[in-house]
Amino acid sequence: MQNSVFTVMTCPLGAIWLCATETGICGAGFGESVSESLLRHCARHRIAVPEKGRTALLDEAVRQMTAYFDRTLRVFNLPLDLRGTPFQRAVWDELLTIPYGTTLTYGEIAMEVERPRAFQAVGRAVGANPVAIIVPCHRVVGHDGSLTGYAFGTDRKAALLQLEQNGLQLGLGSGE
Repeated sequence: MQNSVFTVMTCPLGAIWLCATETGICGAGFGESVSESLLRHCARHRIAVPEKGRTALLDEAVRQMTAYFDRTLRVFNLPLDLRGTPFQRAVWDELLTIPYGTTLTYGEIAMEVERPRAFQAVGRAVGANPVAIIVPCHRVVGHDGSLTGYAFGTDRKAALLQLEQNGLQLGLGSGE
């Protein structure tokens, strides 16, 4: 069982938690503590329940995340500890190639991973991405450009895309 540590930071969209093993960032998402889905992910992949703390890697992740929200960072440069099926890993690797400020559809990603009819499976893999923002699943949209599901809400997905595309002031309409 590999140890893991998490920290919480604030951004214009609320609290964000970042989780790391000795290998790299293994989780990121919105909230005051790690999500239930990350805890299940950790259990499946032999990662211990994350303990709150700080490491040099988490400090660097916070620095880069802050720069992302300040619009001075477009590409994260952090070691990642992504654990999943070979198909999930292929999809997540493809997400990492989507340029800042652009979007791809689930179908386009299916084509890129050479599974052109697997757009629903791509959707499930995107939804299982444990490292939000850093592995930019928010850049994936429906075939018609619509903002389809996002684990942390389509308001946040829209705000992240606005940040990247227009530099608009971030904020959620619901007061979160």
